[in-house]
Amino acid sequence: VQLQASGGGLVQAGDSLRLSCADSGRAFQGYAMGWFRRAPGKEREFVATINWSGGAIYYSDSVRGRFTISRDNAKNTVYLQMNSLKPEDTAVYYCAAAALYGSTQRGGYDYWGQGTLVTVSS
Repeated sequence: VQLQASGGGLVQAGDSLRLSCADSGRAFQGYAMGWFRRAPGKEREFVATINWSGGAIYYSDSVRGRFTISRDNAKNTVYLQMNSLKPEDTAVYYCAAAALYGSTQRGGYDYWGQGTLVTVSS
């Protein structure tokens, strides 16, 4: 599993942005995927996770109803659609792969992408 996140940028509050995370390896379909973020001066926190088929999804309370995680196994890619962005969503966003679905902790993930910066101005 080799993850490459992209799609970050500078947007205004209320705007939308879609992040992508592509896996150049061959085992993508066997992994649950997650998104985490690290805001300036804060610890990395869980955002969302999706199981291998896309049939099970879980969000953090802070993004539920605004963000949508999805995956396209044919393209080895997981997405994070972010709507109604707020300045407090400003962070480096990381994608990660886990052998088991359901973890909201960093330790539950086996592989990590390099991160993509999202900046939301007020």
